[in-house]
Amino acid sequence: MNFQDLTKIDQPQDFLDIAFRAARDRAAEKKQTVSGKAGRDIIKKTRMTEEGKIQSVDLVLEKRLQKILDSFPKVDSLPEFYRELVRITIDYRDLKLSLGAVNWAIKQIKGMTADYRRKVAKGTDVARIKATRAAYYGRVSSIMKQIGKALLFLEEARKTMRGFPHVKTSVFTVALFGFPNIGKTTLLSKLTGSTPDIQAYAFTTKTLNIGYFKVDGRQVQVIDTPGTLNRFEKMNPMEQQAHLALTTCADLIVYVFDLTEPFPLEDQKKLLLTVRDMDRPLIIYLTKKDIIEKEVMRAFRKEGYLDDPGRLKEAIISYWREKEPIVSLPSESSPVSEDPGESED
Repeated sequence: MNFQDLTKIDQPQDFLDIAFRAARDRAAEKKQTVSGKAGRDIIKKTRMTEEGKIQSVDLVLEKRLQKILDSFPKVDSLPEFYRELVRITIDYRDLKLSLGAVNWAIKQIKGMTADYRRKVAKGTDVARIKATRAAYYGRVSSIMKQIGKALLFLEEARKTMRGFPHVKTSVFTVALFGFPNIGKTTLLSKLTGSTPDIQAYAFTTKTLNIGYFKVDGRQVQVIDTPGTLNRFEKMNPMEQQAHLALTTCADLIVYVFDLTEPFPLEDQKKLLLTVRDMDRPLIIYLTKKDIIEKEVMRAFRKEGYLDDPGRLKEAIISYWREKEPIVSLPSESSPVSEDPGESED
């Protein structure tokens, strides 16, 4: 899903300036082409000119306002990930009300245009005809100013939505999940060849990093979720994105465990239990094996946990092909439930 094409939303005076300028340009063009009886009849000529201005303003405003409505997606028809992302990042009620205000303006201007064109067509006095057109301009300006707050809200919503990650919701998806600064982004690079920003401090990932690799000619999507702490009830926006990726996009979760304990092992275990409750197929992956004692690594390997990117990729492909869990969840007696320092070979 790509929100980059959402139309930039101007403010009321910008819309009016464009519409009135278009009306002036059209009147100037008509002035050059009017000839014969219509050109000699000042009343008829004034009617044509002022009615043309009204029509031009209507066409410009209706087209530009309708473009706003057409560019914003129908939230209820979005894939679940984006539907929920909209709801947690934008006031959904205000979004609906603002789009409704734009639709109201279109209908009001259209009805007013028909009414004022009739009035101009019946005009018998040059000054009165021009005054009627000026009154139309005033009424249209009033309508546009009434939806000023709605336009401002929609422009802010557009900016927010343009920042949404480009997640493919229809392809097989693997989510890398775990605490900050434990090697998820590096793992993404090794699995997919992508080159996201990698720094040696926590909370580097500020959005969803995404990479792809192909299996049998089809894409596998790998999402590196922002480092997430075990406090789901107080999630910040990035943590909410990570949670949504897990609950709505992930066909398979790779829980990344760091035995060097940049975060306490007990906290990592609690987060693992939370992930297990999401009822998604799960693989446990151990990072930084080169700086962990060999006997500790051997204890974890006995449980089937992976520590090599190549083997992990093979496991993902195997699951993708078979759609069956390939690594069992940790039992109460597994090393994840114990102090790794006390594990025996």
